[in-house]
Amino acid sequence: MASSDDGGSSAPRDVPGSYGLPLVGAVRDRLDFYYFQGQDKYFESRVERYGSTVVRINVPPGPFMARDPRVVAVLDAKSFPVLFDMDKVEKKDLFTGTYMPSTSLTGGYRVCSYLDPSEPTHTKVKQMLFSLLLSRKDDVIPTFRSNFSALLATVESQLAKSGGKADFNKLNDVTSFDFIGEAYFGVRPSATDLGSGGPTKAAKWLIWQLHPLVTLGLPMVLEEPLLHTFHLPPFLVKGDYRALYKYFSTAAKQALDTAEGLGLSREEACHNLLFATTFNSYGGLKVLFPGLLANVANAGEKLHEKLVAEIRGAVAEAGGKVTLAAVEKMELAKSVVWESLRLDPPVKFQYGHAKKDLLIESHDAVFQVKKGEMLFGYQPCATKDPRVFGDTAKEFVPDRFVGEEGSKLLQYVYWSNGRETENPSVDNKQCPGKNFVVLVGRLFLVELFLRYDTFTAEVATELLGASVVFTAVTKATSGAGSE
Repeated sequence: MASSDDGGSSAPRDVPGSYGLPLVGAVRDRLDFYYFQGQDKYFESRVERYGSTVVRINVPPGPFMARDPRVVAVLDAKSFPVLFDMDKVEKKDLFTGTYMPSTSLTGGYRVCSYLDPSEPTHTKVKQMLFSLLLSRKDDVIPTFRSNFSALLATVESQLAKSGGKADFNKLNDVTSFDFIGEAYFGVRPSATDLGSGGPTKAAKWLIWQLHPLVTLGLPMVLEEPLLHTFHLPPFLVKGDYRALYKYFSTAAKQALDTAEGLGLSREEACHNLLFATTFNSYGGLKVLFPGLLANVANAGEKLHEKLVAEIRGAVAEAGGKVTLAAVEKMELAKSVVWESLRLDPPVKFQYGHAKKDLLIESHDAVFQVKKGEMLFGYQPCATKDPRVFGDTAKEFVPDRFVGEEGSKLLQYVYWSNGRETENPSVDNKQCPGKNFVVLVGRLFLVELFLRYDTFTAEVATELLGASVVFTAVTKATSGAGSE
């Protein structure tokens, strides 16, 4: 359970830590982050070195892409939520942190993720997104099922071949892109002029924005100048972006009509829809589904049996139909999705500029931060805080959030850029698709365990998260019929 430590009982302290020598310190820390330590160890080692979960450090990419790599890092469950408080932090141009990709990648517009809630366009775009999600809510379940039942049929056909294995990530990249387009706009991208090229164009465009924060596994002497020192030129993905934009400008006609009624131009609205759908939604599902599948695969048959019983029981009670009411009864499935999001949030970094002089509380102390300083959170440190989640903080515990005691821990699940117990609004930066993501995570488990009693898979790590290859599936033996 959560610690009851009261940091407010002690006098404010200066934030410990070091930025090192100008330029040299930031480059050295960047090499630690990418090559010598890796993300988790980079932050954990500095917490250990300075004896504090609030600490001054440099964050990537540093020179020459970021004007200033210096931040105050909040690395526990108690200090982290300052980043959600719009009275204390400003979010303007901070979505990717200490650097900002060229607006040439988004049609010349600062899209919603880079806007502070105080900016009028933020309200209009978020209202458009809420309206879109509401208007398509009845389409999500049937669209998900048709797309992902086809994916699993492909898995089975690949497993049936000699030496059969099925690369889930490759199949998911294609299926999730079609699903998102069909769920939001009623038009599968692959059925338009985009054809089968949509996921590749989207992935390339994503890399052009995120390359300062990733490593592709290339030798350091290649990656450092290519990915981490200068921006990749936007003109190299201009054709890909134009093709994506054409799909959205046609498929999203109804949403664009709504946007005009809210006072947005169709052009600005279309660039925002493209970003929200491709970067936020599709980018998120590229991480969520493999991570969820990896955790469930590693947990083994005992968990599979429990999910089979819960999922098939709820569907049977609903007359064999997968309905929203039936899915809501699946408490273990929901806990499994939340636990995956806790362990491996799709967006790991959050940022905010202090709007005023602040006092920030950790479990053990209170720290002074000056107006204008950059606050930074590495979310896995906060969501794996042993002071909240105990000795199993770094482990996958499927039923962690089941029952009354489990639900008390949801306030410490931050994947949506807010607490799981709170809701997105035009006044905050919480993900507008928060409930959609948790729903499709559960639908993924429903599709899996209506179809299979159990399965096995090889799990590894790749660029954005888990990599999963199916090695065997055991078809359902009973109670799996559903419409």
